[in-house]
Amino acid sequence: MRCSFARPFCLTALCLLFAIVTFGSVAHAQFDYDSGQDTVFQHSETLPWWLSGQGNFIFQWHPSFHADYSGPNSFEHASEQAASEVVTLYGGLQMSPTMEALVDVENAGGSGLSQTLGLAGFVNVDAVRNPSLGAEPYLARLEYHKVIPLSDDTIDVERSPLSILTQLPVRRLDIHVGKFDLADFFDLNAVANSSHSDFMNWTVVNNGAWDYAADTRGYTYGGVIDYEDRWWGLQFAEALISKRANGLILQKNLQDAHSENYELELRPSLMEKRSTNIRLLAYTNFANMGDYHEAIDLFEAGKTPEPEISDHRMQNDLKYGFGVNADQEFTDDIRGFVRAGWNEGDHESFNYTEVNETVAFGGDVRGTLWDRPRDRFGVAFVGNGISHRHQQYLALGGLGFLLGDGRLTYGPEEIMESYYSFPIPVHSGFFGALDVQYINNPAYNRDRGPVVVPGVRLHVEL
Repeated sequence: MRCSFARPFCLTALCLLFAIVTFGSVAHAQFDYDSGQDTVFQHSETLPWWLSGQGNFIFQWHPSFHADYSGPNSFEHASEQAASEVVTLYGGLQMSPTMEALVDVENAGGSGLSQTLGLAGFVNVDAVRNPSLGAEPYLARLEYHKVIPLSDDTIDVERSPLSILTQLPVRRLDIHVGKFDLADFFDLNAVANSSHSDFMNWTVVNNGAWDYAADTRGYTYGGVIDYEDRWWGLQFAEALISKRANGLILQKNLQDAHSENYELELRPSLMEKRSTNIRLLAYTNFANMGDYHEAIDLFEAGKTPEPEISDHRMQNDLKYGFGVNADQEFTDDIRGFVRAGWNEGDHESFNYTEVNETVAFGGDVRGTLWDRPRDRFGVAFVGNGISHRHQQYLALGGLGFLLGDGRLTYGPEEIMESYYSFPIPVHSGFFGALDVQYINNPAYNRDRGPVVVPGVRLHVEL
């Protein structure tokens, strides 16, 4: 995929530089720099229970942009704005040094730009993909975690909302059962992994070609078995998949639908005293998925008025894919990352987004260089693509669960994202971020765009 990032880089760099200089001047003039803790409340390292919360609020806007035409699932070419919010209450109980139970209740409100349609690499990973869902609280995680020690040597670990154990065997077997987000375990990355602290684009924080099992809110039921040693780890997950593409209801009968995920993590010592992580991912999904070839054939035979991926016989088809993911620490303040992924493009995109191949890379810099060590600046570049059959389906007017301009002049979707995050000097636990994204060929269409999406984020960690 040929990418042209020089033009958007200049634009986003200028926007971010102006924002950083403006904010930095005001902050230094009025406040002392906050070098305190990262949460509003201190959390015990010894109590057998855990209670915390977070709130993530993202506001985004884009100006009008060029579009020769638009379809039902197009990204709106007129100027628009949107705000999303995700509020989570985390709870945990440590039943023994090797056993814990976790429960999270979440509320997701607001919306994404264009009702979260029209971009494969959508600009806000917090935006719910089904705008008809209400903002009522829901159970996000209900998980049991058991550690089976395989060595006497142990390491100290920091408590977090996703695990409150403080010490783990160097060699061990971790077993997780319940409701969770598969991205809690797979495709992790130290640089690009969380809309709470770094990037916001779907195909930056996750591998866009990993069509991982989940309901429309991103959660599933299943089990994870994880073998960990000092320099490597291997994990496997079996999970439920939704009954239909981007569906809220999971298929509970494993004979009708199921998902397997595999990942090998290597932690070689490539640079002295510097962290290196390399992850090799594979997955297989079996579900009632449509086939682009079949949908096109039915349309060309005059049996459907337009290509319709969901108009097919009940079937249990296989979709599979692979990914690689690495992050590298270069100095105390500079890190880099790279991701790449591919999946077979014959069957419909079912769970995450409409991407069949992707490459992403970038890095971040801590603000030590400008005397603000808790600030961070990051930049990432992404190129997304789809298979020939997927292209043909969209060009004939077909709709996916995210994309569909009515026509298509294909080009790879090219994305650049830059952010600057900083603690807000009013109280520990409050963080702000400025973000700019540039998307060329939105939804793989050269007849639309490019579009620039500036945004701001407020994050509160309780």
